[in-house]
Amino acid sequence: MMSHEPEPSPTTCGAPLLQRGFDPYRDNAGTLVGIAGEDFAVIGSDLRLSLGFSIFSRDQSKLFKLTDRAVLGSSGCWADCVSLNKFLEIRLKTYGFEHNQPMSTKAIAQCCSTMLYSRRFFPYFAWNILAGIDEDGKGAIYSYDPVGNFERVPYQAAGNSGPQVLPFLDSIVGKKNQSNPDKAPITKERAINLIKDIFISAAERDITVGDGTHIIVITKDGLEEIRLDLRKD
Repeated sequence: MMSHEPEPSPTTCGAPLLQRGFDPYRDNAGTLVGIAGEDFAVIGSDLRLSLGFSIFSRDQSKLFKLTDRAVLGSSGCWADCVSLNKFLEIRLKTYGFEHNQPMSTKAIAQCCSTMLYSRRFFPYFAWNILAGIDEDGKGAIYSYDPVGNFERVPYQAAGNSGPQVLPFLDSIVGKKNQSNPDKAPITKERAINLIKDIFISAAERDITVGDGTHIIVITKDGLEEIRLDLRKD
């Protein structure tokens, strides 16, 4: 008669073996939204830095100003976000010293993609959106995945509330899923107000979004920063 008793676990000197896991990533959350217009780009992030139900900071922007024509938003593992942007800042400074001019937004987009791809076997746990003005003075939004695949899009949302926000952008900005959409291009003021409304709404549904919103408007004249308070709970 066969026995169905479980096999004893391996032991060392009578004590059971313990398996230790290694997890180098932590999701510190964050939400990013970017909208490009004819001659401007607007990007926004929330200000809450958290881990689960713990809040580490209520005033931590996820936007990094690279040049006066380009801003990178990063969310996810905060250590990886800071590391990526520090290395990118070094590359931009080196380029400026060698060429006596700042790197263009299109070149920054490719540079960021190359840096992410170089870490594809141990990728940065970071969702990135690059917003800026291109060589023709038009607004540009570049969307990335963690291993460097990227594309230029008219709008994008990433981070924890990205799946909630993107359908809203598809309808209002992309003019999709509407019977008689207004084809007029979006204005800068409209884009700013939309991003404000998006974060106010996201804060009601997502515990990782709150405290405040940091918005940067990019035009040929430079950067303009806007802050908006959100709910604190």
